[in-house]
Formats: sequence, structure tokens, C-alpha cells
Amino acid sequence: MSHHKLFSLCSLALIVGLGVGASWTHWARNTVHADNADSRGDSLYSELSRDAQPLRLISQSLSKVASATSTSVVHIQSERKTHSRGRVEETGSGVVMSSAHRPGLFVVTNRHVIDGAVNEDIHIQLYDGREIHPEQVWSDPATDLAVLQISATGIIPARWGDSNQVEIGHLVLAMGSPFGLSRSVTLGIISAKGRRQLKLGTADVINQDFLQTDAAINPGNSGGPLIDLAGQVIGINTAIASSSGGNEGIGFSIPSNLAQRVMEQLLEHGEVRRAYLGVRLDPQFDQRTANQLKLDRVRGARVTEVYPNTPAARARLQIDDVVLTFDGIEIQDENHLINLVSLTPIGRQIKLGVWRNAARTTLTITLADRNDLKATVEAQEPPNR
Repeated sequence: MSHHKLFSLCSLALIVGLGVGASWTHWARNTVHADNADSRGDSLYSELSRDAQPLRLISQSLSKVASATSTSVVHIQSERKTHSRGRVEETGSGVVMSSAHRPGLFVVTNRHVIDGAVNEDIHIQLYDGREIHPEQVWSDPATDLAVLQISATGIIPARWGDSNQVEIGHLVLAMGSPFGLSRSVTLGIISAKGRRQLKLGTADVINQDFLQTDAAINPGNSGGPLIDLAGQVIGINTAIASSSGGNEGIGFSIPSNLAQRVMEQLLEHGEVRRAYLGVRLDPQFDQRTANQLKLDRVRGARVTEVYPNTPAARARLQIDDVVLTFDGIEIQDENHLINLVSLTPIGRQIKLGVWRNAARTTLTITLADRNDLKATVEAQEPPNR
């Protein structure tokens, strides 16, 4: 072999060797990088798993809440006859409850879901697909609530919670059948309390003290329950504020304390017996009037008329009195007072904090049954509370 060929072979071997060496170094470096990346990935996933544990516990708790309550939630479809449109169909939701005054099971829902429909045109679909009709129906237009007695087995009724204990920011679940999609669950918080003076379609809902929530409520959710983290019903979903007809993060629920009282009254008396003062209140009470009465700001409920032979007359309430407190509760406006009076047992003696002649005074009033008013009062324009 010539020296030239030997030199060429040595050169080629050197180049190949350098290439193999470089390739080996690159492979080794990449292998180390890959091992490091895998190690970092394992570390991150371990951290995520550890950090997510509290959230996982919350998720498991929410799942238990939904599981405990979902079997008591029903889908309702009703049809009613109209003079101009033939038959109109309504869909909504409801929740199965039990009563302290009557044995059996009862579905609590919104009145507007079943209004005008006869029992055989009200279809109640249970969680397991069974479809039944109510045996008896009661309703209360003043709260837009209805109670339907049912006969069914294998249903555990939901439990009432205390809506007075609910605070803004508390997590809640809304359950029902939005757009006919039964057993749907959405999550949100309590956004506000004491929402009043809402326009709810054509319904004349007098008792307004709504919970506001951003849990998604859509058409078909009406009548379904609002649930707290203990799995208890703290509201009955009734309306949404929307320009599109769908959820925009503002929904309203009837507080459970009001809903439960209405249910028990309907089952015990067949109607809701409401306490009564015997006054007309000013819905336009403004700062100008407050200034005239030497009140620092607009608050309470201003009396514009006192009807004779009523609890208010016997307690010596006067025109231009402003009711500031009712049984120790500060009154925000006339609707707040109306709602508190309605929820108070008939015959109970109450202390009223009243602003009169630029000073505070206290009156004692014994509430009466609105249904027992004397004919002289009923003959006049009905007082609003």
C-alpha cells in the first residue's frame, strides 16, 4: 500500500472517528437532557398531584352533594289550554320534599310551571325515568310556588336548609332540567341577598326576597333546588335576568325559609295564611320625602294610609310614620316590611321602631290574619300590607 493511500485511509478513519465521537457526545448529551426533562416532568406532575389534593377533596364533596340530592330532583312538563293559542306547554323542574303536617311525598316547584294545567296534563318524570301525575295540587300566586302531592316509592326526599344562614360568597349548586336536559348540575356562589321589586313576567309576586346566584340557571331550571355544601335545599330557582333568554350569570331563587313556610301552610290550611298590619306603604319613598320628614336618608317603609279596625289602627300607627325596625330587624324598604310581616305567625306581638315627628318611638302591634279583616276594610281599596 502506498503512503498516499495509507494517508487517505488514516484521514478517513480520523474523520469517521470524529463524526462518531461527535454523534456519541450529542446522543449522550440529549439522553442526559431527556432524562433531566423526564425528571422535571415527574417532579411537576408530583407537585400538581400534591397541590390538587385540596381541590380534589372539594370536587369529591361536590359530587357527594349532587349524588345525595339528584334523586329527589324531578323534571316537570305541563300543558294548559288557552282561548287564543289552543294549548301551551311549560317545562320546569321540582324537588321532592316531606312535610311536618302531612304524610307522603310532595314536589315543590314554581306555580308558573304548572299554572292552568289539570292534574292529568302535569307530567312528573322521576330520576329513574318513571313518569307520574300529581294526586293533588296547591299553589300560591304571591310567591309563585306550587306543591304537588305524589305517590311514588324509592325516593328519598331532599332536606330543607336555613336560608338565613346563607351568606354572599357561599358556594351553591343549582339542579334541574335546563332546556329539558334532566339532572343537570351547575356550580356558583351566592351573589346577593334580599333582591326585591323584580319583574317576573306577568306574575304578581308579592313576597319577594330572592337570593341571587351566578350558578347557571336556564329555561327549564324553574322550580329546581338551590343546594348548599351540606346537600340541603336553601332556595327554589325561579327566574333569570337575561336579554337573550339564556344564562347570563344572574339567577334568582326563593329562600328556603319562605318556600318551606308556604309549603307547610298550603298543606295544613290549603292556602297561605298571612299576617297583616293594615296600612298602605309608599313605593316611591325618596330622599326628598325623607328630608321633609327630617330623616337622614331613605330607609324603612313610609306609611301613607292607616285602615280602620286593623292592627295598625289599634297600635296607633299614623300617616307619615316610617317603620324603621320590625321585631328588631332593620327595614330596608316597603317590600322588605311586606315580606317580614307575611312570614310572621298570626297573632304574634311585635315591636315596631317608628320614625315620627323627627324622633324615634316604639309601638307594639299584634298581627292579624289578612283573611279575617272586617268588611269595612275589605270594602275599601285593599291595603298593600
